Amino acid sequence: MKEIKTLITENEIQAKIKELAKVINKEYSKEELYLVCVLKGSVMFMVDLAKQLTVPVKMEFIRLSSYGSGTTYSGKVNAVDIALPNLSGKNVVIIEDIIDTGHTAKFLVDFMKQNFKMKSFKFCSLLDKKIKREVDIDADYYCFEVDDKFLVGYGLDMDGKYRNLPYIGYIE
Repeated sequence: MKEIKTLITENEIQAKIKELAKVINKEYSKEELYLVCVLKGSVMFMVDLAKQLTVPVKMEFIRLSSYGSGTTYSGKVNAVDIALPNLSGKNVVIIEDIIDTGHTAKFLVDFMKQNFKMKSFKFCSLLDKKIKREVDIDADYYCFEVDDKFLVGYGLDMDGKYRNLPYIGYIE
C-alpha cells in the first residue's frame, strides 16, 4: 500500500458540506431539487450533502470515465451511462468530486444544456483544481481549491482503490 498523506480531514470535509448545504437550502428554499451524481467518485459527497439539505431532493446517477486506470486525464470523456429522466423545468445540480482540466465538467454542462430546458442548473464540485484547468469552466459551488497533487479518498480513487477513506489524501 502506498503512503497517503492527509490533505483534508473528515471533519473539515463535513464542516464545508454543512456550509454548502446552508447556501443551497437558502437558494432553493422549498423547491424540489435534482442532484445528479457523477459516479463513482462523487457518491460519498452527494450522500453527505443530501443529508444536510432540507429542500425536497431527488437523486439521479450517471457514469463517466476520463482517467481509465491511469493517474492523468486520458484526453477523452467516455459516457458510460448517462441515462436521465426528463429534467426540463427542474432545478438541477450536478455533483462532481473534482474539476481539474475541466473537460469532464464542460462535457456535462454541454450535455445537460443541449438535452434539457432546466428551470435552474448549477455545477457543484467537492474539489476544484484550478491550476490544471485547460477549459474555461468554473463550478457554481465548490468546497475546496486544491493544488496539483494526485488525490485519493472520500470517493477519489487510484485504479479503484482508496475511495473508502473518510478523508482526502495525496500520494507523493
